[in-house]
Amino acid sequence: MSSQIPVVVAGALGRMGAEVIRAVVGAEDCSLVGAIDNTPGKEGADVGIELGLGELEVAVTADFEGCLCAVSQSVRDAGAGQGAVLVDFTHPSVVYEHTRAAIAYGVHPVIGTTGLSPQQLSELQEFSGKASIGGAVIPNFSVGMVLLQQAAAAAARFYDHAELTELHHNRKADAPSGTCIKTAELMEELGKQFNPAEVDEHESLEGSRGGRRDSGLRLHSLRLPGLVAHQEVMFGAPGETYTLRHDTIDRSAYMPGVLLTVRKVRSLDALVYGLERLI
Repeated sequence: MSSQIPVVVAGALGRMGAEVIRAVVGAEDCSLVGAIDNTPGKEGADVGIELGLGELEVAVTADFEGCLCAVSQSVRDAGAGQGAVLVDFTHPSVVYEHTRAAIAYGVHPVIGTTGLSPQQLSELQEFSGKASIGGAVIPNFSVGMVLLQQAAAAAARFYDHAELTELHHNRKADAPSGTCIKTAELMEELGKQFNPAEVDEHESLEGSRGGRRDSGLRLHSLRLPGLVAHQEVMFGAPGETYTLRHDTIDRSAYMPGVLLTVRKVRSLDALVYGLERLI
């Protein structure tokens, strides 16, 4: 047991949190030590029974900081690189506070919740660096999405016109998605301007052309039941278009990336942003 990675999951009864718990329970080098969720009526319930996994002897709690404190105390003498890990899939309204609290308690945050602003991310990176507590903010845990982002960044060198579309289920709280923003940021590292104006555009319905970033890139968000997570980057040039697309069919696609991050985050001494920083 001492060689296993202690893992706390926040948002434990949500769709992503439940998938993470299944992955952690199935990983020989990980041990589930905490399950945080504020679903009414679930306080004290065994999370394994709630998720149909059998008894795991881990009770659901809504006390976020109390859980982090208890887990931190349980491993305080384990030594460098042996701390606990928090995997957070909760809500954009609390992700900043959750990440900062984890660092303060010496628990390594692995954040899948999107919605952090660039300023918040910068503040958290500075805070984690001062505390020497490694963490990771990962907009998308799919290896396939990382490959798409790298291809988009490469293609951006050759195309001046590009637009990004992301499609998610209609229970996603933020738009555009953190993954789509991250893709745009990687394309913008070239320092170029996209989509030079060739006509004086007018929207008869505000927002029809999507959100425009300072670089000129436009981002479009769709929300529909039946979708999971999908992204398309389309480039255009005279006589051709070039389209990159990634489709997540099931949330299990994220679990190899989640476990990879859980295994690597304790060796970091600051907060990193993006799965590409770890693979």
